[in-house]
Amino acid sequence: LHVTSPFKKKYITEALMGFNSSAGKSVVKPPQRGIFPLDHDGECKTRMKDFVSCLNRSDNDHHKCRELSRAYLQCRMDKQLMAAEDLDNLGFSKDAQVENAKSLEGVIESQGFRAGKHIQKKRKWFFQS
Repeated sequence: LHVTSPFKKKYITEALMGFNSSAGKSVVKPPQRGIFPLDHDGECKTRMKDFVSCLNRSDNDHHKCRELSRAYLQCRMDKQLMAAEDLDNLGFSKDAQVENAKSLEGVIESQGFRAGKHIQKKRKWFFQS
């Protein structure tokens, strides 16, 4: 192509490149539920540290640290670090309270479980004869 006018040259170049006039427009979506800004200023850092230390003391049994978790989330909502929401909807209702929970971690392994032990014969892929 031999084009002399700079305007025509730009127009033809954009047409050949598949110019999209709406490319500059972007749609802003709100964050997904559960995604919220980091606490850069450390406004709820003490509550977070209390919760994490409770998890460490209780061998990561989160139900034992329920009230500290509740306080941490409430702090985040108060400081507008996450959307305000009823804590009952986040699993802190009276019905969702856990009592006398027992961890089953390691139970299957202690009984001699081996992955794949239940498979009796060697299976073939669909392309094998």
